[in-house]
Amino acid sequence: MSATWLPCGTYHESYAQDHAWWQTTFIKGKMILLFVLCFVVIPAMADGYWLSVCNQIGYTILGALGVQLLIGYCGQITLGHAAFIAVGSYTSTLLILEFPWPKFLMDMGLAYPISIVIAAVVAGIWSVLFGLPSAKVKGFYLILTTMAAQFITVDFILTQYVSQIGGRGQAFSLPPGTIKIGPWIIDSDLEVYFMMLILVILCVTAMANLMRTRVGRAWIAIRDNDISAEVMGINVVLYKLLAFFVAGFIGGIAGAFWISNLAAISTEHFTWFLSLWLVGVILIGGVGSLHGAIFGSIFMVMVMEILQLAIMPLADTFPKLLMDFLFIKEAAFGLAICAFMIFEPNGLAYRWWQIKNYFNLWPFSY
Repeated sequence: MSATWLPCGTYHESYAQDHAWWQTTFIKGKMILLFVLCFVVIPAMADGYWLSVCNQIGYTILGALGVQLLIGYCGQITLGHAAFIAVGSYTSTLLILEFPWPKFLMDMGLAYPISIVIAAVVAGIWSVLFGLPSAKVKGFYLILTTMAAQFITVDFILTQYVSQIGGRGQAFSLPPGTIKIGPWIIDSDLEVYFMMLILVILCVTAMANLMRTRVGRAWIAIRDNDISAEVMGINVVLYKLLAFFVAGFIGGIAGAFWISNLAAISTEHFTWFLSLWLVGVILIGGVGSLHGAIFGSIFMVMVMEILQLAIMPLADTFPKLLMDFLFIKEAAFGLAICAFMIFEPNGLAYRWWQIKNYFNLWPFSY
């Protein structure tokens, strides 16, 4: 039986129907409109500046997905996720620049895609190393452990040693035409935008499906009560480490993607503030929701861009405002978190859920 609206007049006769993503014609129509918006309207109407903003949103989504998995779904607080993004970024860059790829792989344009996969695996393994203390500690102590990952990885290993490979000093620059997937050369904001869309769709789809498996249910059980989860037979340590691996894996993809948007890569792109920023994104978007990672990323990036556009006309009169924009950005970030914790503690995803329910239940929405 098919219907246009949920929940009135719709029932499911199989497990597959109950868990289908697009259960009605109305939902399919919304997804088609979203596809047209992302792949047709935005590329046709947006200029280079707004495409770069969209790429920033996509990068934030990829980074926030790993944080959402650890904090929102598994209950493992992290404040060092930028370290794993940095590992993925540097691994992909060094593989492209330093690894002696066979000529046929270079000609086929497979070096960069392979480097993304390897970078994701390396970042995942590196994340597991700093997730090992989660077997013994949690809460405040785990926060300190993940912060150590940030300082050890970025400030020590990458800055003092990895950045010196090849005598380049502190930054790595990829020659034009280096980043390509098959015959597709990614050398403009528009090309980066399309690659971002593909990666975001793949990662969000993978995460959504993973959360509906036995593994996802185990993570949620650990988040709610790890002692009860262990009593039910869940190997708590194994699933915690698996969560760190998957989060690091997605972070590695984010880092490998981000090199396509940078003229040169350095450790300055992966400061501790990025780790804090990603936690703030899921707090504002909604903890424990994939929609939260997406909505939070869009909200935070757009707010900062609008704030910068508002300050630009005042730069001639008050030049110090432009010079101090970084501090203004941090202050706005803090105020946004405080405001959401007071007025909308469940985040934007919860508000979106309420809006959908209102229209689905109308005219009996009370």
